Amino acid sequence: MASLSDPVVRELLNGRYIASLGTHNPTGSIHLTAVWYLFEGEHLYVATSSGTRKARNLRFRPEASLMVDSRDPWASRGVSCAGRVEILTGDRAREWNERIHRRYMSEVALADARVGPVFAAWDDITIQLQPASVVAWDMREADRAVFGGAMSIPGYLLPTER
Repeated sequence: MASLSDPVVRELLNGRYIASLGTHNPTGSIHLTAVWYLFEGEHLYVATSSGTRKARNLRFRPEASLMVDSRDPWASRGVSCAGRVEILTGDRAREWNERIHRRYMSEVALADARVGPVFAAWDDITIQLQPASVVAWDMREADRAVFGGAMSIPGYLLPTER
């Protein structure tokens, strides 16, 4: 287990990565989706539309997991946070969603009538996740401790698609 104050956790949650959000489908299966996110204080925030599968799932069962992975095979680091969710609506959601959009889009994109206003209208709720569990990994540490640095030898790990 890790905590929100661990350096690797904070670095990843404060970075601008694409996260994977997991929610429970009514059938018991897991719904995974790529999301933009914002970490502030003790919460993670995700902008979305109230009509999405993840939003419907969270109304049914307000629990989710969010995973951020650096996607670097030679220095893979990641964090997974799981916990209860609150769905924010109205002005609160609009304020959080604007902050999330500004984190991932340039001012030019936000000002473009084909982009900024569409996201603002589309994302009408905010998922607020309060992590109850935090798990982090750093393959650089595992390489040193378990593999004696072998995994950092060029050519050992094949490049991933981007």
